[in-house]
Amino acid sequence: MARRAMGGAGGPGRGGVKGARRPELRLPPLEPYRDGRLEPDGDYDSLEFREEDLTGQNGRGARFMDCALKGCVLDETGLRHARILDSVLTAPRGVGTDLAESTLRDVELTDARLGGVQLHGAVLERVVIRGGKIDYLNLRKAGLRDVVFEGCVLVEPDFGGARLERVEFTDCALKGADLTGATLTDVDLRGAAELEIARGVGRLAGAVISAGQLVDLAPVLAAEWGIRVEG
Repeated sequence: MARRAMGGAGGPGRGGVKGARRPELRLPPLEPYRDGRLEPDGDYDSLEFREEDLTGQNGRGARFMDCALKGCVLDETGLRHARILDSVLTAPRGVGTDLAESTLRDVELTDARLGGVQLHGAVLERVVIRGGKIDYLNLRKAGLRDVVFEGCVLVEPDFGGARLERVEFTDCALKGADLTGATLTDVDLRGAAELEIARGVGRLAGAVISAGQLVDLAPVLAAEWGIRVEG
């Protein structure tokens, strides 16, 4: 089982905002994955998936523990209800990956090139998403706790109805985000290089933003609250 030292214990951070806890994973020696195809409810322990093409495969309900997925293709890969634990995903790419209602715990995702990822109803805990670009990320009604978005680009992410607790956005671009019905607690947006809220800007209660970001968001806030600005 991966040994890990937890970074940032979720104590008070800048400005009294509780910081997200980050996993520091140390994977055990890994065996190469040779099975060829994922199996529903499969059990995958201490395996390295290197540049595997998992297009269209069905791993619904599978469990990945202490695994490394490196450069894998995830086009339309079915991973609904999967559990990804103590694992590292490096440079995954694909469109339409289905991770709805899955669990990601103690996971590092780096340099992703993904589009239309389905994570609605999922649970993310102690997850770092670093670098890369994810288009149309669906996190509706998901639960995010101790999650860090770092140096990545998120295009039109959907957080509708989601619960975010101790979530940080650092040096990342958040473009056209939908926060409709979301609940935010100790969410730190001050480090976002770009912050664009398309819908649900009124749900920012529980988040902290910078003075400059407040100025940038003023037109959207005015529209949300029905304020006419003239002159």
